[in-house]
Amino acid sequence: MVKGMTVRMWHRTILAAILLIVFGFGAVTYSLVKLQLIEGPSLQMKAADQQLRDTQLMAKRGTIYDCNGKELAKSATVWDVVLVPAQVADKKRDTIATGLAKILGLNKEDILKRSKKKKSYYDVLKHKVESDVRDQILKFEEDNKISGGIRLVENYKRYYPYGQFAATVLGFTGTDNQGLAGVEAEYDSELTGTNGRLVTAQNAVGTDMGFQYEQEVPAKDGDSLVLTINEVVQHYVEKYLAEGIANNNVQNRGCAIVMNPKTGAILAMAVKGDFDPNNPFKIADSTIADTISKITDSSKKADETQKALNTQWRNKCISDTYTPGSVFKMVTASAALEEHLVTENTTFSCPGSLTIMGKIIHDWKTFGSLTFEGGICNSSDVVFMQVGALLGIQRFFKYFDGFGLTEKTGIDLPGESRSIYHSPESMTALDLAVCSFGQSNKITPIQMITACCAVANGGYLVQPHIVDKIIDSNGNIVKTASTTPKRQVISTDTAKRMCAILQKDATNGTAKTGYIAGYRVAGKTGTSEKVELEPKKEYIASYCGFAPADDPQAVMLVFYDEPHGPNGYYGSPVAGPTFLETMTQVLPYLGVEPKYSAEELKKLDGTAPETIGMTLANAKNAVAKAGLTAKTYGSGNKVVSQVPEPGKQIPKNGTVVLFTDNASAKQTVTVPDLMKLSLSAANERAANSGVNISVKGAALTSSNAISSSQDLSPGTKVAPGTVVTVTFSDEDKVF
Repeated sequence: MVKGMTVRMWHRTILAAILLIVFGFGAVTYSLVKLQLIEGPSLQMKAADQQLRDTQLMAKRGTIYDCNGKELAKSATVWDVVLVPAQVADKKRDTIATGLAKILGLNKEDILKRSKKKKSYYDVLKHKVESDVRDQILKFEEDNKISGGIRLVENYKRYYPYGQFAATVLGFTGTDNQGLAGVEAEYDSELTGTNGRLVTAQNAVGTDMGFQYEQEVPAKDGDSLVLTINEVVQHYVEKYLAEGIANNNVQNRGCAIVMNPKTGAILAMAVKGDFDPNNPFKIADSTIADTISKITDSSKKADETQKALNTQWRNKCISDTYTPGSVFKMVTASAALEEHLVTENTTFSCPGSLTIMGKIIHDWKTFGSLTFEGGICNSSDVVFMQVGALLGIQRFFKYFDGFGLTEKTGIDLPGESRSIYHSPESMTALDLAVCSFGQSNKITPIQMITACCAVANGGYLVQPHIVDKIIDSNGNIVKTASTTPKRQVISTDTAKRMCAILQKDATNGTAKTGYIAGYRVAGKTGTSEKVELEPKKEYIASYCGFAPADDPQAVMLVFYDEPHGPNGYYGSPVAGPTFLETMTQVLPYLGVEPKYSAEELKKLDGTAPETIGMTLANAKNAVAKAGLTAKTYGSGNKVVSQVPEPGKQIPKNGTVVLFTDNASAKQTVTVPDLMKLSLSAANERAANSGVNISVKGAALTSSNAISSSQDLSPGTKVAPGTVVTVTFSDEDKVF
């Protein structure tokens, strides 16, 4: 019995063991099958995810060109320095940390710590290093036989080849290449492009895995912009604007715009002082920077720094509102002519002031009697208060609105401000009186020049724009700016009559400081009081004009905020010379040919003949034939040098100095002070000092002109015969 039971139990044990082995092996087999055949691909992907290296492929930001294809902003290649901890060999860890810390100016211990993150494949140590740093790293790797752990990934850095040029137009970018100001901000989405990706799989030691894969999504470079800005025109505008600020001790910056009146294209737009977009967070004004550096309170220092930066970044042409002063009179005058309320010969009484609603408003001068045309050329506020009354509130506002002064111009730049003005419902007779001559209502410079363009181009309000077209990375045109006028504001006949009146103003009126012989300039000066600063007296001096008056090719507005120089604060002597100097260069560059009147030909400068190498006798004859006087230095018989140089403009009856030996050519004379003199007195003083003068401005058309600026400072040592350019203003007509 016992024996039988023992045998049965043994059999059962054997059977259980067999079953256990079978089922156990089956489970293992099933698991292996499941792992390899069923779950294998997904597990491989999980492993890959843990070993993926995802590299961003940076898109190249689009280039910004001027209208002639010159690069104003472009993306230069730089490199991101990337640490790959998973590939850093232990024996090289300290070497890598030490070397990179020295080259990049980083903390060694921090790099060491980051290098020990074995599962990391992409740790950026420093963004956007220049090629010299990259070269140092490559040499460091070669010298120390480092084959892994460091990567140099191509990136892009924004670069502005012309430095502090058109800065407030171009703007600048941030650390991530995003547009933060100007065109860079306005067209950021077009310029940016789309970054790509490169995804690869590697094992823990950085070698290829058996199931390695690589997938690339290429970067799409950003579109490029072709601006309406002309680099040459912009250069002249910035040059003479900066000189005007210095000469007139302007306290609150200045700005200028040159615009094509027919298309609305902005040929130049400048604000001084501005900044270098390559280093926009540096305060460009050294005086302001020095003052801020001395502030000890950190909070106040930060506030003043930000204030200074915001000021230098601000585009005064579009973001600042101002009372335009007498420049605005061209709008009021156009409205009155269009409504047939006046003609050029309508007469007005000008007793020197008018009383409106109990308030006495003074003119700048008592005229007695003036025609409508004379009221414009003499810039009489009394005449324009009467013209405003003839218009009435509703008609005045109709044209104020029609000229686009109640709305933003829509220029394609960020930060355009809205105008501040009296609505017809709120306007009183007193408001109308002061608004008629450009006070009270506040507009932007871009609005003012756009309104002037409507007068210049036959009566059409155009859309100002800064970008002419957008092109993709293959050079295909994506978008072109529209040049279709918004509306016609005044008739072609009214516009033509206004142009003729403004030409007379620039020839014999208050705007004659902008007169350019041969170019039939039309212009209007402006002097406006900053009433918001009362009781403090501060002014804005401006000049707005165009040429040729009968077929305008370019309109220019010059604007100086708070001038404190020797020329006072009136628009004529302060802003007029800047218009004159700039347009004297711009008009010939744009291909506008001068057409001189007989009277102008009598006063035009001559040209110094070529005499170098001639005998003294022949040289004197050549000078005499040119209508000039010869003066000789030296004991030689041949001319070795001359002043002015051959081809240089020189006033008629001026002196050409001939040097006959090298010793005599080293002689110098001192430039005299030629300021606040009549033309005859300036000529006499210049002749006595041994220099010539070239005359610009009001002296060409007026006998009352007084010199207001000279291009060479008094006391400067120059060669005998050197030409000093002197600009004249009409002292009787400076408003």
